[in-house]
Amino acid sequence: MRYLPLTDGDRQAMLARVGAASIDELFIDVPEHARLSGPIEGLPNRASEIAVERHLSKLAAKNLAAGDAPFFLGAGAYRHHVPASVDHLIQRGEFLTSYTPYQPEIAQGTLQMLFEFQTQVARLFGCDVANASMYDGSTACWEAIGMARRVTKRGKAILSSGLHPHYVSVCETMAKFTGDMLETAAPELAARSDIESLIDRIDDDTSCVVVQYPDILGRIGDLSALADACHAKKALLVAVVTEPVALGALTSPGEMGADIVVGEGQSIGVGLQFGGPYVGLFACSEKLVRQMPGRLTGETVDAEGKRGFVLTLSTREQHIRREKATSNICTSSVLCALAWTAHMTLLGEKGLRQLAAANHARACSAADRLAKVRGVELVNDSFFNEFTVKLPREARPVVRALADRGILAGVSLGRLFPETKALANGLVVAVTETVTYEDIEALASGLQEVLA
Repeated sequence: MRYLPLTDGDRQAMLARVGAASIDELFIDVPEHARLSGPIEGLPNRASEIAVERHLSKLAAKNLAAGDAPFFLGAGAYRHHVPASVDHLIQRGEFLTSYTPYQPEIAQGTLQMLFEFQTQVARLFGCDVANASMYDGSTACWEAIGMARRVTKRGKAILSSGLHPHYVSVCETMAKFTGDMLETAAPELAARSDIESLIDRIDDDTSCVVVQYPDILGRIGDLSALADACHAKKALLVAVVTEPVALGALTSPGEMGADIVVGEGQSIGVGLQFGGPYVGLFACSEKLVRQMPGRLTGETVDAEGKRGFVLTLSTREQHIRREKATSNICTSSVLCALAWTAHMTLLGEKGLRQLAAANHARACSAADRLAKVRGVELVNDSFFNEFTVKLPREARPVVRALADRGILAGVSLGRLFPETKALANGLVVAVTETVTYEDIEALASGLQEVLA
């Protein structure tokens, strides 16, 4: 962070430029009762640059970084190793810009990168076509529901109980303004997901069924029967993938009949970054492409027959009449999409499969070890790199006690579903290639001590 002090002359010049006589006049639109009348308590009025750096370093040291402790947090955001070459590539002058490169004047290099990003996403999800990135997984999920409404002319979406509750929350917020009806439910601490229940609830008013794969408890369901049931009622199946590394080992949702597949791409190329920015993934079958939100990059040739790339389809309100637009999404996470593409290219298909295998093997070791801790019960009978255990008492204080011991044990279901007491003892544990076998032993030993 750069320390840039202002002089009174600097402030007066800026106020004059915006036509304000004083700082108070600058903030006149903020209600008086909401404005501070003096300095912020605990902060000095002034300090030297070195003193500010020391103070901020001391504050930062209060954080427990993911790399400084055995780390088992997941539930939608995962710690994977990102090669240093990814960061080097995305910071090259050809790519890094303070301007969001999405307008028609976009550079050929960026267009080619987006074309390759789309290709990678489409192949990974088993779909015909993908767009050029969205904000994140949750908003991509909502865009899929809106797209299903436009395609089917129906307004009821059935959301699986295994869908991440934060994704559900985003969709509920957006549905307030569109009139879509969302059917939701909390999950049960059981080995099987709710696919059979979802099939029974599909009717002639259903626009789509939204299911997470693997789901919030880490369970892996066969989506084929659900896809058939949706199509029998002319509804769409939307699959949500929050851990794309899983598709290095699992059958893709598109291959099982999903019409729209969306997800969060943070796992590949993008660090945890305190929760963002992340990158939304969106793919669908070719027959639905004209209802896809966002923008697509296509391949073409110029007047001389040379290969080139161009924004091919942009059904956004910035490009066409608002009433004809498929979405009001304004931008995308292009830098994060670039990081995804760089990392995915470095991995290749073989590398992604090896990465997935390493994740699954370590998760199996962790599940076996935790199941030997007295009172701990493994809920899943299938999982990739994330599973749920049931503790003999409420999980939230157990997670807190382990954090005090320097172990980040996982995400308690009581935190994700605070209103569902039946889930309070559930703990979601994620194990990636960054977890060592010593970390697993530390978690198991720590859990045994806390539960004793």
